[in-house]
Amino acid sequence: MIPSALLAVNQLTFEPILRKAIKRTLTLAALSGLLIAAAPTTARVDANARAEGNRLPIAVKIGSVLFASKWPAQVLKVYAYGVREHDIVGLRVSGVKFHTPLSRAGFSREIASLVTQSFAVAPIEEIDVSAVVPLAVGKDIVVAGDLAKPTSRTVFTITVRQGESEAELLARMRSGRGVYWDQEWAKAALH
Repeated sequence: MIPSALLAVNQLTFEPILRKAIKRTLTLAALSGLLIAAAPTTARVDANARAEGNRLPIAVKIGSVLFASKWPAQVLKVYAYGVREHDIVGLRVSGVKFHTPLSRAGFSREIASLVTQSFAVAPIEEIDVSAVVPLAVGKDIVVAGDLAKPTSRTVFTITVRQGESEAELLARMRSGRGVYWDQEWAKAALH
């Protein structure tokens, strides 16, 4: 049996240690909660990873908005380039492996929505949108540098200037005016 005097001493000794341990645990839990809260979103991580150009903050800002949604045609890259107050953005979209089946009209609506959201995020002059498909590249083929062979093919392009409404853009894509559609790709990929 432990004498009561020894128990009293032990209680006094362990009590402050226990309080310190609890306080430290609660502090660590609170800090880790702050760290989790401050962690970037998946959209922000994607935006940083897929941004290019000499105006990276603009590319990341637009990408953070676009990558927050799962688009039927995946957005691959957001480019932002500028000289002085002139800023231009490029969006590269995948022309294969759509997340949901797309018709030509559905693809056009997605492009128009991407453009509209991009203009809403940053004061830019124009947006160049392209869709690409990968090309088969054989083993030991040079894919970088001066002797590089292409690894993708452009199947859709359009340039949209600030001020063109979504309805005007959709009408222009329907008419084919100022837009490039690879007809073979459109027939095969868009239903």
